[in-house]
Amino acid sequence: MQGNRAARDAFGGTRNGSGPLFEYEIQGTDGAARAGTLTLPHGRVQTPVFMPVGTQATVKTLTPEEVDGLGAQIILGNTYHLYLRPGHELVRKMGGLHGFQNWHKPILTDSGGFQVFSLSDINRIEEEGVTFQSHIDGSRHLFTPERVMEIERDLGADVIMAFDQCPPGQSSREVATEAYERTLRWLERCRTRFTELPAEDPEGPVQTLFPIVQGGIYPDLRVASARATLDAGDWHGIAIGGLSVGEPKPTMYGMLDAVMPALPGRLPRYLMGVGYPDDLLEAIGRGIDLFDCVAPTRNGRNGAVWTAAEGQVNIKGNRFREDAGPLDPECDCYTCRTYSRAYLRHLFIAGEGLSMRLLSIHNLRFLVRLAERSRETILAGTFASWSTEWLARFRAARAAPAA
Repeated sequence: MQGNRAARDAFGGTRNGSGPLFEYEIQGTDGAARAGTLTLPHGRVQTPVFMPVGTQATVKTLTPEEVDGLGAQIILGNTYHLYLRPGHELVRKMGGLHGFQNWHKPILTDSGGFQVFSLSDINRIEEEGVTFQSHIDGSRHLFTPERVMEIERDLGADVIMAFDQCPPGQSSREVATEAYERTLRWLERCRTRFTELPAEDPEGPVQTLFPIVQGGIYPDLRVASARATLDAGDWHGIAIGGLSVGEPKPTMYGMLDAVMPALPGRLPRYLMGVGYPDDLLEAIGRGIDLFDCVAPTRNGRNGAVWTAAEGQVNIKGNRFREDAGPLDPECDCYTCRTYSRAYLRHLFIAGEGLSMRLLSIHNLRFLVRLAERSRETILAGTFASWSTEWLARFRAARAAPAA
């Protein structure tokens, strides 16, 4: 893993020339909203930040150069999918995810815990771990906390996530309690294995492990999970999981209101799997720093795009047939600078793959830019008023009937 050895030589496992490795420095606040910098082996990440999802070592339909051009600072990969195909051993031989996919900025890998929820019909959860039935060939694979740490080490991301049990959003208190308690037990096993691996594998990557807070839709369970998680180790960051998995938006915001006071300000806070524009601003206003979501590319592949003035629109609409204007006049992305709504609609209706690429470029830039603008207004002390106005316009446009 030549790339990882270079990183180790440059940073010595503790510094990268820009500050202490894995340190989170806050540059400004506006209410609970924060603007900070997280220093990682492959670069510095300025927050708030949206992370494009590259589940299988690619942000769907886009090249790494295009993703970089959108202003993305860090991307996400998925342990479960990369384990199945092409295999973590191969990824390591090819230089880890950074070398394999030619992305030389920071990477975060999800542990596969979300697949405990999303693939619940083809897995079995036990105390030892989760047995998955491959969606590719039907073969069975046991994911234990220890095994997940080993796989994520081979993948080589800067930030790796602990293995957790993510219950559905409307789960009963009993199910939510069982999931958060098991997540805590698995966290201890993850931490133990994570601390053992550098001695066994001194040529491996320099990484940090983020734990995940669970607790379903029960405020007291969320707080209990957060406190127990913080007691379990000296972390460089913390994630909130198990939200945006079927519960109403106000419930998600309520869970953030409940748990945020229990999280120390010194740690970057990552809200997993959340990335709709209104959710992004609502969470930033509550003190969240990092986000990821598949929605920008998934929506783009289905013709749905976000605009500042009109909310979410579907490019298939007949009203765009002769529209010579840009997709979003307020957007600076390549798609909006270059092509008309009429052309984009034509491509999508004709089934051309280019339409999916161009719409994904716009949606991703929309969220990256929204996080950038949030940072600017936090530093200027105007985030609260700006976000309130932005959300009011976006929600009014979403509620209005299409012309």
